[in-house]
Amino acid sequence: MAIQTIDDDIFSPEVMTDPYPYFGRLRDEDPVHWNEKYDIWIITRYDHLVWIARHHELFSSMQHKLDPRPPYPPIQEDDMGLYHYVTNFFSDWFALRDRPTHTDMRRVVHHYFTPKETERWRPLVRSAIKYLLDEVEEDGRMDMMRDFATPLPVLVIAQMLGLPTDDRLFIRELAEKLTFIGRGESDRMQPLADGIKGLIGYVEPLMEERVDSPKDDLMSILAGGVRTGAYTREEALANSLLLLMAGHETTINLICNGAVSFMRHPDQWELLKSDPAGMTVRATEECLRYDPPVKSIGRIASEDVELGDRTVGKFDRMRWYIASANRDPEIFDEPDRFDITRHPNRHVAFGSGIHHCLGATLARLEGQEAFMALAERFPEMRLESEELGYHPTNSFRSLKSLPISWS
Repeated sequence: MAIQTIDDDIFSPEVMTDPYPYFGRLRDEDPVHWNEKYDIWIITRYDHLVWIARHHELFSSMQHKLDPRPPYPPIQEDDMGLYHYVTNFFSDWFALRDRPTHTDMRRVVHHYFTPKETERWRPLVRSAIKYLLDEVEEDGRMDMMRDFATPLPVLVIAQMLGLPTDDRLFIRELAEKLTFIGRGESDRMQPLADGIKGLIGYVEPLMEERVDSPKDDLMSILAGGVRTGAYTREEALANSLLLLMAGHETTINLICNGAVSFMRHPDQWELLKSDPAGMTVRATEECLRYDPPVKSIGRIASEDVELGDRTVGKFDRMRWYIASANRDPEIFDEPDRFDITRHPNRHVAFGSGIHHCLGATLARLEGQEAFMALAERFPEMRLESEELGYHPTNSFRSLKSLPISWS
């Protein structure tokens, strides 16, 4: 029996601010929960998440192509044309394709994100961190979201794609609009469509240039996919935007959410400060587990599937909640405790199965360097306010701002 005492509004301010009690109760009482308000299955247990992720033939990533229903929460009626434009665009992302197309498209860029290849970007990351922290050190305070967590990964992914460094603020402003895909506002389609059109207008001439005259950058690799037939031109453009957004949004949230976790757990902050270089790898993994940058992932059932004691019907929508699975007491001892010595740490912050996050190694590298530098440079770092605002998104765990001080 589905529980009746929990409000099904997963976009409520309370759930946005602190999702863990809400999804923790679902995990305990109704782990395969039919959300009547939004007609969607809510999956909250770790084992269920991993099983679904590894049975991709039963749960399709192509929800934008296969789902005929209107979006949830509802949008303004006159924005349905924008909705179809947006869903057609996102359907070209390899992350939202199934095998064999997903495999073929991902293979084009996979080698660029191997641990060995990613490691060569560490000097750039360290240099960018030093520059950004030098800029704010004398002020004694900063908005970590605006002044550090955002410009760092934007600078890195722009460099990887071969985009002009001077354009990074413009790129971020447009890319931020793509995050409206998981938001709850009824007017979310217009900024989303504006962001897509703006980024396509910016990237398209650069992509055309790389098709004809490739360089040593990630965009040229995507352009190479056009030449070999792995991508159409439209797909190459769409996936350059996927890498641009995914290449920085998760890292922004990792740095900010991790910083909040440290400042709310001073014993763990003291532990990191005692050995920043030695502790930063495990510390970053615990930040990913404890308050992950991606809150949930969407799928659509390809056929009727028995899951737990429920039947998920063909073409039913579902979302698995990483934020809940990472606190599952069946997997993690004292799951609500922030412990940077935790090992092993089997979190699923980057998903599981064939759709495991392509950029996981890069996000880890940036998080490690960021937390190490903050511990070394600003050991007295503290929150300026305990009242934090989060964007109303079902996909990301995203702060609106993060004012901190250290003097």
